[in-house]
Amino acid sequence: MSVDALLKPSNLPYQLPAFASIESGDFLPAFEIAMAEHDAEIAGIVADPEPVSWENTVEALERAGRALSRVSAVFFNLHGTDSSLDMDEIARDIAPRLAAHSDAIYQNQDLYQRILEVSAPGDEESQRLHEHLKRAFRRRGAALDAAGRARLSDINQRLSALSEEFGRNLLADTRELAVSFSESELEGFDRARVLAAADYARRSGAPGFVIPLELPTVQASQAVLANPVARARLYSASQERGRTSNAPVLLETVRLRAARAALLGYSTHADYVIEEETADDVTAVRDLLFELAPSAAASADAEYKLSVEEAGEEISAADRPYWESRVRERDYALDDAELRRYFPLSRVLEDGVFYAAERLYGITVVRRSDLRGYAEGVDVWEVLDADGSGIGLLLTDYFGRPSKRGGAWMSSFVDQSELLETKPVVVNVMGITRPTTGEALLSLDEVTTIFHEFGHALHGLLSAVRYPTFSVTSVPRDYVEFPSQINENWAFDETVVRHFARHVESGEVIPEAMLGAISASRQFGQGFATTEYLAASIIDLAWHSLSEQEAAAIDDIEKFEEEALAEAGLDPEKVAPRYRSTYFNHIFAGGYSAGYYSYLWAEALDADGFDWFTESGAAGPQATDTATREAGRRFRELVLSRGAAADYTTAYETLRGRPKDLGPLLRRRGLAGAI
Repeated sequence: MSVDALLKPSNLPYQLPAFASIESGDFLPAFEIAMAEHDAEIAGIVADPEPVSWENTVEALERAGRALSRVSAVFFNLHGTDSSLDMDEIARDIAPRLAAHSDAIYQNQDLYQRILEVSAPGDEESQRLHEHLKRAFRRRGAALDAAGRARLSDINQRLSALSEEFGRNLLADTRELAVSFSESELEGFDRARVLAAADYARRSGAPGFVIPLELPTVQASQAVLANPVARARLYSASQERGRTSNAPVLLETVRLRAARAALLGYSTHADYVIEEETADDVTAVRDLLFELAPSAAASADAEYKLSVEEAGEEISAADRPYWESRVRERDYALDDAELRRYFPLSRVLEDGVFYAAERLYGITVVRRSDLRGYAEGVDVWEVLDADGSGIGLLLTDYFGRPSKRGGAWMSSFVDQSELLETKPVVVNVMGITRPTTGEALLSLDEVTTIFHEFGHALHGLLSAVRYPTFSVTSVPRDYVEFPSQINENWAFDETVVRHFARHVESGEVIPEAMLGAISASRQFGQGFATTEYLAASIIDLAWHSLSEQEAAAIDDIEKFEEEALAEAGLDPEKVAPRYRSTYFNHIFAGGYSAGYYSYLWAEALDADGFDWFTESGAAGPQATDTATREAGRRFRELVLSRGAAADYTTAYETLRGRPKDLGPLLRRRGLAGAI
């Protein structure tokens, strides 16, 4: 059967999917076969005549559904990176059916009783899994009556369909609203970027020179384009995404999430979500965001005044990035185009990202040219441990294309599990503009993002847990960003950056003066960056703090956003939210609903945690190879390898020797007086 390439474990190394053998027409029949197989496995667990045991109930449940996991991993990864009309139609069909399938398992009363009845072994991971399953079944409706379970399943199926629709609409709008320019309007672009814009226009079938839209509100090209009309067109197009197509989708989503929360006994969807996070409760999250907002806004105002001073006149929000970059050039002698020449993609990845991981964890990453990725430009790498044994595979998919959704992310095709005897196959995805010739030259933000996503990849690759439920990044949203954000710090660690930051033509190591300027400028722009992030987080929390009755009464999205931001003292005309609601993919199609705050929450761990690396002699000018490797061993043991198999707070406090301290975060962002 042609669907066997999806249903059965691949014979390729580490069970890498045999992408060349998979066609879009295989997915729907594979899903149907896999769901039927999973149903039969669940029925077998429930009907087992032997006394209830950990092995015949929980471990059997952990083993069940492997074929469905394989099909889902391939389909949803490819749907995000190479969407098509066929894939969209399959997603529209299968999303609610998968939700109903999952609900049928979690609402199975006989299975729920077995979960309640079984006793877990004495080890921490098994004990945590048992508590997790009891809570998960309750949260998915197992304790409701028959009518309540039916209503919950209806809601979940509709929410699944709406999530898929939101993402599909956003991708379509992002394609349609990509802005076409004449060459004369691209003043400020170097020749390579002009050629890339022409190439993107050709590949998308558009006239002239096209700048594709990135996921956030502010577009990186606004900092480079000298023509204010061009900047305004790009900024305006960004904010039009989803205005018509996604407005009804998000309103229905908010109402159904509020209704689901009420059905399950929660006041709001935010209460439902944050119960599973490391934050104490909704109030703790709200307090952090609202306490930081005034100081961040004041810092953003000060940065705005510097930009106005440089421009010599009042400037619009569309112009702010351009004049901010001119201030950065003036005050720190940092020129974006010149900086990029020291950050060619291959060096950043191999001599930076991989080098830092080798220093810390003893791992090496080698190219596997014999293995094929799922699209042109997707590379496959094998990750080896210090003793030469294989850890897993990494796929890198860094270049943007019209079929790929915006943003950057990590995902997996195969998860690590000792129970299943599987090793990880993970993927890092970005949307870097592909150059027409030569190397892709990266901005500072892109360098940081590559390190960030590889931090997620390390979390998956170095996982060492028994149960697949706890594998890879299956941890709370406000903890999952901790490993990725801490890995960002190595991008400009003195030892690491000198190893990879070399001029693309001469090979010259980045000058000390330029490194010093990068370091000195790190807090510049933090007022704006923090404010736009807080604004998005506050909008997310506002939508999901509505009761069922309050959600039903909202019909004006822009007014709702304005009122939520005004309550926090933020002005969207000065600093727009990083994402407005209609293109806020994280919360309406990406699993971060009521959880966008998590980046800031995790950054508190990251800032304080990286101080530990520095104090340990693993980072900074006094770093030694011995101290770096020992600190890496400790971080791998306590954080990266444990997934959800250990208590997160205990793990951090064991690493740090005390509870987290907010001071390093506030100092990093220039907000030391905020709390």
